[in-house]
Amino acid sequence: MGEDRRMMVEKESAALDVEVSRNEEFDDDGRPRRTGTVWTASAHIVTAVIGSGVLSLAWSMSQLGWIAGPVTLFLFSIITFFTSSLLTNCYRAPHPVTGKRNYTYMEAVRSNLGATQVWLCGICQYVNLIGTAIGYTITASISAAAISKASCFHKKGHEADCSVADTFYMVGFGVIQIFLSQLPNFHELWWLSILAAVMSLTYSFIAIGLSMAKIISGNTGKTSITGVEVGVDVDSAQKVWKACQALGDIAFAYSYSMLLIEIQDTLKSPPAENKVMKKASFIGVSTTTTFYFLCGCLGYAAFGNKAPGNILTGFGFYEPFWLIDLANICVIIHLVGAFQVYSQPLFAAFETWTARKYPDVKFLTHEIPLITSKRLKFKLNMFRLVWRTIFVVLCTVLAIVFPFFNDVVGFIGAVGFWPLTVYFPIEMYIQQKKIRKYSGKWISMQLLSIVCLLVTLAATIGSVEGVWDSLRSYKPFSE
Repeated sequence: MGEDRRMMVEKESAALDVEVSRNEEFDDDGRPRRTGTVWTASAHIVTAVIGSGVLSLAWSMSQLGWIAGPVTLFLFSIITFFTSSLLTNCYRAPHPVTGKRNYTYMEAVRSNLGATQVWLCGICQYVNLIGTAIGYTITASISAAAISKASCFHKKGHEADCSVADTFYMVGFGVIQIFLSQLPNFHELWWLSILAAVMSLTYSFIAIGLSMAKIISGNTGKTSITGVEVGVDVDSAQKVWKACQALGDIAFAYSYSMLLIEIQDTLKSPPAENKVMKKASFIGVSTTTTFYFLCGCLGYAAFGNKAPGNILTGFGFYEPFWLIDLANICVIIHLVGAFQVYSQPLFAAFETWTARKYPDVKFLTHEIPLITSKRLKFKLNMFRLVWRTIFVVLCTVLAIVFPFFNDVVGFIGAVGFWPLTVYFPIEMYIQQKKIRKYSGKWISMQLLSIVCLLVTLAATIGSVEGVWDSLRSYKPFSE
């Protein structure tokens, strides 16, 4: 009897150990335990926010001038942080701490606003993600071409013909992304995001330093309170279009709300995910805003109303060529990571949908183990290989067809800013808190949404006009 009792206790103990081990490996939803912290989330945000958008801010400042430019930057940062804080409470529903997890932005919209608005959210989010991937392909190729030009001028002299085709570098960037796109999910990108965040801070520092050196040298351009001058730099119509496009560029520079829920889903708990994400958002937005003000204001002070669309191209290809090359290398490395940060949510959404639609098709779900060591494991999925490769190829082709940096950046920022950064977070907050219609808080929220909608419409119109104007003189695949 005593022996049976001892064996029973040992079995119960073993079962308990297995259960404890399982609890250590999996979260409350049965998925592998999340390990993200406020710092990894901040790295994801910095990687997503300080992207190619920072390179166009000096140009945006030149269109808006010394008053409207800094004020617009500040207002966009406040609005982005405010609405992001609202969005962090939507990760779990109905309660922001104990509710059911929402793994994607679309699931958060479905939980809080119902199925009728999910399609609108999905279209806005995925069009923006695809557009950003295209924009990053364009930017990376511009930086790679700049490195090639600088090396050529250094070796052959400043009078040499060092023209290069961006198309070749777009294809090279696409090949790299085909390989990186085989990473199974967003959770495995923490190391790439940290590396990319370091790179983004590095090239921002270099741009700031070169701008300061240009200002100190006294070789600066003309600036003004209102930016580019009508009748001198542009005509009245161009002034309006370019000012609207500048708003889109600034909106693009602050676009990361579409990824917030996916980033929040990487955080371990406790502490509560919404509290950690609010801290990460504050760190990320504060860091990026500081760099934006420095890059935008110092860049405008250095180049004046003739500020280039990409600030790094304004310093020429000569001396100090090694420093400018270093900055462009950092841009490329950063965008390699940022492309994945923006693409992985789209990958996950499409693959989850196909797996649910065709659960019995082994081609969709079968994993082939390639690396099985304890420290590094990698499984190849043929469906993932095929469709993600097609996605990268399409993004590369579209980047070759529309290689207009400022115009594309402005359009992407304009299209995504109001619905994803403002409208849905505000509507979900109103629904969660049961805010009474036509109350003071409800009216103030709706006014903020309407103002941001008007800004988005103006920026979209300006960017579309810029793309159309560029298309009239561009011949795709000619380089």
